[in-house]
Amino acid sequence: MNTEPVISFPVIRGLQAGREYYVAMWTLRMLRQISIFDEDELPPELRAQRTINRSRIPEIAGYVLENPNDYIFSALTVSIDSSVSFSPINGQEKLGILEVPMEARFIINDGQHRRAAIIEALEQRPELAYETIAVVFFLDIGLERCQQMFADLNRYAIRPSRSLGLLYDHRNDKSKLAKLVIMKSKIFRDIVDMEKSSLARRSRKLFTLSAFYNACADLVEDLATGDLVADADIARDYWESVATHFPAWTRVRDGDLLSSEVRESYIHSHGIALQALAKAGNALIKRHPNDWKDRLAGLKRIDWSRSNAKLWEGRAMVGGRISKASTNVTLTINAVKDILDLPLEDEESRIEEAYRKGSLYSANRSKVSDVK
Repeated sequence: MNTEPVISFPVIRGLQAGREYYVAMWTLRMLRQISIFDEDELPPELRAQRTINRSRIPEIAGYVLENPNDYIFSALTVSIDSSVSFSPINGQEKLGILEVPMEARFIINDGQHRRAAIIEALEQRPELAYETIAVVFFLDIGLERCQQMFADLNRYAIRPSRSLGLLYDHRNDKSKLAKLVIMKSKIFRDIVDMEKSSLARRSRKLFTLSAFYNACADLVEDLATGDLVADADIARDYWESVATHFPAWTRVRDGDLLSSEVRESYIHSHGIALQALAKAGNALIKRHPNDWKDRLAGLKRIDWSRSNAKLWEGRAMVGGRISKASTNVTLTINAVKDILDLPLEDEESRIEEAYRKGSLYSANRSKVSDVK
């Protein structure tokens, strides 16, 4: 009679690629109680999994703690490095009890960060201990098979675009603001791509939701009232006022111009310009709350052509290509602020001074406001 101590739990037995596997519902407490083999100290070729990124744990744990009534996790995938015993229940072929030796090693093939985050969340919310998560168990037949499982599980995993993530995110207030502005705008609802985070050459859109999200957040910083509809009206009023100074945007919406032609020819149809217009707009509304619309007329005095290398090379472009580097974003903000006669913040002034003293700034380069 085998008296070896075992762990027993109900499972559903399945068959995949000729091999048995088992699906169980584990309480979150069990994730902490059952030992999971820690192989962080092993070299990569001897591991079955990537090393855990500890910096990700607080963010995932925070997600659980902040959404205790509607968080969701997909199943963990675990290999069992041991022989097991499956005992059918009441003659059921697929439903039964799985017995696993107490000293067996459990190796997580997919979900190690979820497990670590759940354990951290349990420290702050012990009442979560009796909630459950699905766990899929495979029988491990060696390191090579375990490594192949990790490779296969991640082979076709594609992270959704940031725009699509924002579109489907109903918890993020800034996301809700950007989506409401787009939905209520006569122009932006037709020129913002709600799904992709990079625009294809043949796209009929000018901006992505992810870029517009960033711009809206910058625009309403310290201006937001907390009333979503009111804040969306503020943002929509600003963006539609800005759009009147860029006729090309409306022509793209109306189908009179190809968006690809506009993006190839002008800076103003890229995310970097959208962010610059947002930052400058934030300062403009704060400084001139009563006549900011009239002051936007200065935007017409900027030559937004990409061919205007005298202004944009080194500022919004590097080697003729749009740059998303934070320094270039700041330098583009500075150009818009200068034309709107807005003072620069300390960090913006520092970057502007460094730019002017740098190798890309020639002695005969005039002030930004003189470059039209």
